[in-house]
Amino acid sequence: MSSDPFGTEALRTSVLRAWADSPTRLIEDTNAERDLRVGAYRDRLFVELAQNAADAAKDAGAPAVLRVSVVDGELRVANTGTPLDARGVASLSSLRASAKEGMVGEFGVGFAAVLAVSSEPGVISRGGGVAFSEARTREAVSRGEVPVLRLPWPAEEDVPEGFDTEVRLPLRDGIDPAELLARASAEAEDLLLALPWLARIDVAGSVWRRSSVDDVVEIDSPEGAVRRWLTHQTPEALWAVPVDEGPVPLESDVLRAPTPTDERLSLPARLIAPVPMEPSRRRVLPGTDLTGLARSYPALVRKFPARQRLSLVPKPGFPLSEVDGQLREAVLRELGGQPWLPGPEELPALGARVLTVESPELVELLGGVVPRLVSLSGPDVARALAIVEANPLEVPELVEILTGLERRPSWWYSLYDALLPLLEAHSVSADDLGALPAPLADGRTLPGPRGTFLYGASADVLELIDEADVVGLRLVHPDAAHPLLERLGAKRADSADLLESPALREAVERSVEDAQSGLDVRPLADAVLRLQSDSPVDGLGALALPSRDGWRRADELVLPTSPLLAVFDPEALGEDGALSVLDGDFAEDWSPDALAGVGVLNGFVVTEDGIRDLDLVADEAWPEALRILAGERETWHALSGEAGDWIARNALLAGRAPQEWRLPEAEGLAGLYDPVPDVGLTPEVLALAGVRAELAVTGLDDAADLLDRLGDPARTIAPGLVSRTYAALADADLDWSRLDAPERVRAVDGSVVDAERAAVLDRPWLAAVWPPGRLVAARSDAGRLAELLDVPLLSELISARLPEGEFLPWSELTAIRLAAELLDIPFPEGGVVVHEELAVEIDGVKRAAPWWVESNGFHGEHHAEDSPAGLARAFAWASGHWADRHLITALLDDPDPLTLLA
Repeated sequence: MSSDPFGTEALRTSVLRAWADSPTRLIEDTNAERDLRVGAYRDRLFVELAQNAADAAKDAGAPAVLRVSVVDGELRVANTGTPLDARGVASLSSLRASAKEGMVGEFGVGFAAVLAVSSEPGVISRGGGVAFSEARTREAVSRGEVPVLRLPWPAEEDVPEGFDTEVRLPLRDGIDPAELLARASAEAEDLLLALPWLARIDVAGSVWRRSSVDDVVEIDSPEGAVRRWLTHQTPEALWAVPVDEGPVPLESDVLRAPTPTDERLSLPARLIAPVPMEPSRRRVLPGTDLTGLARSYPALVRKFPARQRLSLVPKPGFPLSEVDGQLREAVLRELGGQPWLPGPEELPALGARVLTVESPELVELLGGVVPRLVSLSGPDVARALAIVEANPLEVPELVEILTGLERRPSWWYSLYDALLPLLEAHSVSADDLGALPAPLADGRTLPGPRGTFLYGASADVLELIDEADVVGLRLVHPDAAHPLLERLGAKRADSADLLESPALREAVERSVEDAQSGLDVRPLADAVLRLQSDSPVDGLGALALPSRDGWRRADELVLPTSPLLAVFDPEALGEDGALSVLDGDFAEDWSPDALAGVGVLNGFVVTEDGIRDLDLVADEAWPEALRILAGERETWHALSGEAGDWIARNALLAGRAPQEWRLPEAEGLAGLYDPVPDVGLTPEVLALAGVRAELAVTGLDDAADLLDRLGDPARTIAPGLVSRTYAALADADLDWSRLDAPERVRAVDGSVVDAERAAVLDRPWLAAVWPPGRLVAARSDAGRLAELLDVPLLSELISARLPEGEFLPWSELTAIRLAAELLDIPFPEGGVVVHEELAVEIDGVKRAAPWWVESNGFHGEHHAEDSPAGLARAFAWASGHWADRHLITALLDDPDPLTLLA
């Protein structure tokens, strides 16, 4: 082999001649190399050597192995690949030319990076070697400062086994070999990613390996950790992003061309692209258009599952460099214009719609409703995509979009099912959803569920309601009846709720008018009766139903089978009557209970005011009517109230009102009332109907009737009953000013006398001087009775003079003293004037009297004839024991204890 296979001598001669011909050329070369050494390539040693190795591997067509080691104070970097040739040596010896045409290392000046650690670099290869030396160059030109890499000398050392080329760098003084190896280790992973023609890097025995499957590059570290990168490569650029379970976006990076530059980037992925660079390889040439590099970025994004793609959207922020700003704008523009967002089909971000609440179920339902809807949703998604000009879709806007939409009720149910969790999680508010469409059972769709009913019923019931066509009655379709609608104002209803609804009530109220105007109200009647059969409610009596005489209110109809038809006056039933009879065919379609529930009469009905329709009973039918009333618990109980009072006054039993009769067993009323004839009713029923069982004054009418009966001379009434009746009248708490006084009254002897000739006994001693046939008396307030009868008190008519007699204290009367002791009656104050015979002079006429009290009141001077009857009455009145007067009389006749006891 030639000792100078690469022609280094000719290269040296040429350079030395140039320096000799132009001394400034030497200075220029020295300065240029110094600039490279201390400037652009000061910290790019391993990058540049790895790039050269990758170029050699690409030229050889097989990925390279790179080994970095320190041997005998030399940093050695060996690689596989096409070995060094003469053109390569010429490139190494030039500061401005490169033999790597079409490769990444365009200028060939990168080898100057070795000068940062060595002034005696060398390269050995299988075809020979070359060495550079600062000392030998300085000797050749006799100058202190010289360029190192301009004069090559041949080197004849062997290449390590398994490698094709090795760079050997004797280290300058002060260079730490361990630090160099650590720097190489730190850069190994990035170099393997950026240089696909590198397969392995060995740094002092620590090995990094590169492998790839499809678009995923895996880099194994010496510790066994694996770093994975998903890449997308085009002729213009390589985009790469670390991946784990998904993308691990970069926070910051630098542009790589393919080796690192000083152009800082804020993109989530690494960009490796052979862009035009300044000779320093640190900055992009000013004016370079980088926008084309962004065209392939969406393709990288599309390689990830849908939700993971968002992390590759650049975050808002200030660019880190001018290049970063240009690239960010281009990437965002491409993401806006190219399809990459998941939807019914992949969508560009520009103009896409993003639901601002997170709900995959809702998005899926809306896929065919909202154009360009992204299948990802939620506030984070909306914020992330805002930078690429995707439009947020807020829930209120969504509700507007849904308004007027035609979908099956089951679709709406699914929509509500997706919205309810959002409402419960407070992601949306009830106000946001207030106008949410609600499909109705009648096929319409309302803008908002407020005022609708969630009514779960069978299809036939809904069909009946639909046919009824009740204005304002809005039933949500049962297939769409979801709890969300209830939260938004719909009311969960049963049949009773529908019957109570204002819309249906209004339809019921005008149903007769509608029927009379020719409208078909039969569907309404059927619907109401069906609902009433399920859940009875009150107040539906206005419902129009067919009768024998046309359409009538339900509460004006009687069932064809009702027992009331046998007791009502025929004139009350018919077109002009208060009631009519329900159509027989219609009645057969519904149960009596359902018909009764809307007011159709099957029996008497109790209302707040009593029992209705009693006034329609025929006169002769009252016994049967009373049997009907007694046969139902509700009407039976009602007879004890106002209804019973009405019947007592207005019903007819044997031609008279019940209150004009007495029960046969009520003999204490004999003479005052006649016993009721046998009308086939039990005493209990008769009593509730008002047939009298005892003496009672229940009102002014009752009082007037009693006064008439007392003044009827055709009646024979026992004196005791007369007295009890007058007492009952006087004790009744009634306003007598509203009652006419009777013309005739019943005297104490049972005779009837004109009221103007009668007087009311108010003081008992006066009875002895007044005719019994003109005297009215009762054990009650005499003044009250006189007021009632408009008859004077007897004391107002009598003025008397008494004869002289003998005054005796009560205690001096032996018989009185014995009687008082036996009866334990204290002696009253004073005494009594005793007369042999007591004759009272009244209006010049003397009348005999057993006793008298001379005073203007109840207490005064007592007079008595000298007889047991006279003295006993005077003593009983004076002592306040008037009720014991007859017992005192007996003791005065026979003052013996046995008289009291026997």
